Amino acid sequence: MAKITLYNQQGEKTGDIQVSDVIFGAKFNQDLIHQALVRQQANARVSEITFTKTKAEVRGGGRKPFPQKGTGKARQGSIRNPHWKGGGVAFGPKNNRNYTQMMPRKQRRLALFSALSEKLTGGKIIALDKYESKDAKTKNFMEMLHKLPIEKDVLILIPEKDDKIQKSSANLPYVKTMLVNYLNIRDLQRFDQILFFEKSLKKMEELFSTQEEA
Repeated sequence: MAKITLYNQQGEKTGDIQVSDVIFGAKFNQDLIHQALVRQQANARVSEITFTKTKAEVRGGGRKPFPQKGTGKARQGSIRNPHWKGGGVAFGPKNNRNYTQMMPRKQRRLALFSALSEKLTGGKIIALDKYESKDAKTKNFMEMLHKLPIEKDVLILIPEKDDKIQKSSANLPYVKTMLVNYLNIRDLQRFDQILFFEKSLKKMEELFSTQEEA
């Protein structure tokens, strides 16, 4: 069974937490992770602000500008064709494009498990039993993080809303704190290390077991 090292607030090891092999012992699948990442980024994409009209949408131009023959000019069907001044735009930007991509929930979950398993194998996941502080000060929280084996940026997963933790970490540029039920493939790939609160691990296993039953 997979294990995650547990630390206390003073940076001391207090033991290991046994975690689910389904979540943290999955086989690495780079293609599935890439597909899930592209899907999340595409679904977050906003359509273009700029909008152009085609020749069918531009007002006017219903009448043929001049006879088909006898003028010596090239034949024209409408003054709203793209090559006319004031005409429509061919292949211009539209603000109604839909970038949404679909992916089965089972595959999204497997991609998440695969990314978590890779992090654990690489020693990039640790756990913290709890955080206690009288005040919500960034300095105190930063000192606590420096006591832990964290070298680069870190994603902190908390079990429930905690104003003290969220406010204390909000101003740290290399730290992001979020609820464990919002864990996603993009943040897993963005941050080098993952810090779970002990209760977050239990909540995540309960969450995925509930989804499996549903």
